Amino acid sequence: MATVSLIRDEDASAEVRAVFDDIRTTRGSDYINNFWRALAHDPALLRATWDRLKVVMGPGSLDPLVKEMIYIAVSTANGCSYCIHSHTAGAEAKGMTVEQHGELLSVIGMASTTNALVTGLQVPVDAAFEKDNS
Repeated sequence: MATVSLIRDEDASAEVRAVFDDIRTTRGSDYINNFWRALAHDPALLRATWDRLKVVMGPGSLDPLVKEMIYIAVSTANGCSYCIHSHTAGAEAKGMTVEQHGELLSVIGMASTTNALVTGLQVPVDAAFEKDNS
């Protein structure tokens, strides 16, 4: 259950409506998801988060599907069910196959296992993996 109400279009301030309109235009969809509707209680935070997300998830040297898959991995590590669902849908929309999803989950599972082992054992980082700072 949400800790705040979700701002409906008809209840949105002009500032919030402007962000919602930008989301719709940028995504080519009339749908505004619950994350943005919850953030709309703080219009400045809504705007800042949306503006930053557009840059991070926008065109760059990483493929858009790779960005969505990274988002899934980090969301899994952080235990964010909402983002796992949202970005899995985004990855599927960008062409992620069932096989790729399965492989992604295998990598996430393997990294979680080895991270826990290395942390528990407090294994020192190999000198070969460190950047030379000279």
